[in-house]
Amino acid sequence: MLSSISSFTTISRALRFKPPSSRGNMRSVITGLLIAISGGVVGAALASHDTFSKTAPDRFADIAKQQPAGFWTTPAVKGYGDIHYDRNAAFQPTLGLSNKVVFRVGQGGNNPAMPNPALEKVAQVVNLYTAAGVPANKLSFVVAVNGGATPAMLDNAHYQKIYGTDNPNLRLISALQSQGIKVSICDQAIAWHHYKKDWVAESVIHTPSALTTITTLQNSGYAYLEM
Repeated sequence: MLSSISSFTTISRALRFKPPSSRGNMRSVITGLLIAISGGVVGAALASHDTFSKTAPDRFADIAKQQPAGFWTTPAVKGYGDIHYDRNAAFQPTLGLSNKVVFRVGQGGNNPAMPNPALEKVAQVVNLYTAAGVPANKLSFVVAVNGGATPAMLDNAHYQKIYGTDNPNLRLISALQSQGIKVSICDQAIAWHHYKKDWVAESVIHTPSALTTITTLQNSGYAYLEM
């Protein structure tokens, strides 16, 4: 960027000190140079951003692989929601609290062949509570799914028909439910997506809407987490 500024300054000085008779031609040349320089700066910025966006996930994955065995664990929801637990960290979950949470999962993922990232964050919370000594049978967790996350609740046949791949969320849903976590779908979201209710996996709970599920549970003392 500094070299581009220097180029602009040099061009401006050249134009200022040229005789009036030659300024017309010089202006045409300089205009071309300015366009070329501007294009180069923008192109470089876009290329840099594109490179970062493509390599960042791989970079983070490489860092994770460098950690020693046992650094990441999934103590409750096996295979989902990796955590690194530190027993000396502050504000630990405890049995003395109600441990009632309603999670809103409304964002879809970028890769239909991978589990929904927001739903996997729920697994991460379950794993953290379990690691802190709060067993799953003492958790009152409800997942309210709507919006872009709605397709994740489809049964395998309909998911495969739409996306051409098996639904990777079904195992995650089953793993959550094995820990007593209730996973629900918003019937309004089903209607907006033009799905039929029987397209949804049988184990998923139907509710009038995710929004009323959240407000009803909040009025019953549930904490609210947007995933």
